[in-house]
Amino acid sequence: MKHYLLFVSHTYAYSILRPIQRAIRQRGDEAAWFIESTSPDLLQADEKRLRTLREVKAFAPIAVIAPGNWVYPFFPGVKVEVFHGYPMRKRIEPIDDHFTLRGWWDIYCTQGLSSTPYFNELSLKNGYFKIYETGWSKVDDFFPLQPDPKRARPCILYAPTFSKGISSAWMMAPVIARLAETKNWDWIITFHPKLDEPALLRQYEQLAAEHPNVDFRRINEGIRTFRETDVLLCDSSSLIVEYLMTNKPAVTYRNTHPGPFLIDVQEAHEIGPAIEQALTHPDSLMQAINDYTAFHEAHRDGRNSERVLDAIDDFIARYQGKLPRKPFYPIRQIKMLYYYLRTRILST
Repeated sequence: MKHYLLFVSHTYAYSILRPIQRAIRQRGDEAAWFIESTSPDLLQADEKRLRTLREVKAFAPIAVIAPGNWVYPFFPGVKVEVFHGYPMRKRIEPIDDHFTLRGWWDIYCTQGLSSTPYFNELSLKNGYFKIYETGWSKVDDFFPLQPDPKRARPCILYAPTFSKGISSAWMMAPVIARLAETKNWDWIITFHPKLDEPALLRQYEQLAAEHPNVDFRRINEGIRTFRETDVLLCDSSSLIVEYLMTNKPAVTYRNTHPGPFLIDVQEAHEIGPAIEQALTHPDSLMQAINDYTAFHEAHRDGRNSERVLDAIDDFIARYQGKLPRKPFYPIRQIKMLYYYLRTRILST
């Protein structure tokens, strides 16, 4: 029996890693979870949690699989990056943070044309990691697409990015309040787990309390949330690609890299008319959405998680111990050890 460790640093990890856990179990192998203090424990009754380095070593995982930007280098097993979104180029810079190398990973599991070619170049240049195009594990639960549950009127999902300077969260509450009062729409509002501003959270909680057609939820459950809604209102979050993959349109406010696959607006008063347009599903918009999502996600057969496990097996068989050593950053390594010890002490 093979053991795999699923590493959680933020709540978005659960919906990304659970399809992988399902694939592990289907093969007769075992998965366990390690949850950092930056994320609440949302494990289910049949999911196993490990809490200490000693427990992790005793479990002896062949791989540590993580969707975040970091992992403890002293944990045993091949380190596998499965990403927490698609490369969206939120900022104006030509290279998205998606492609930043931090020296932690043995394997990058890429998603499609938007990520694989550039990571292949990085692999050839650096040599200490391998690239496998697996598709993104989170979207295994998307396919085949299922019909939405019936609803009495349109429902709009508002899900802003957390990135300061491009997030619309600080200006959107009064816009949603006005639309909630004047349009025959329901609303679901969710925040990225890194968008953790107490005053901002209270503002949206109050908005939901004052409007019965507004539902504020701290956690976005991915496809479950998407199926409850008809249009996404956003800014420049990588969640846009996920939503468009369900064949539903998105309205964006001042998107940093707009295109024909979005209805992008620059002024707050344009948001309502843009949503009305999106609800009509214009043919040209829907074709552009299909082309754009195909560029990001190459695999829609529901087997991306299986390909992640195949990639781990191939890496161990062909490359483990044969590649150049990962770069050694002593200060970063010491900081990681200090962070691990500090969080363990504080949690006891």
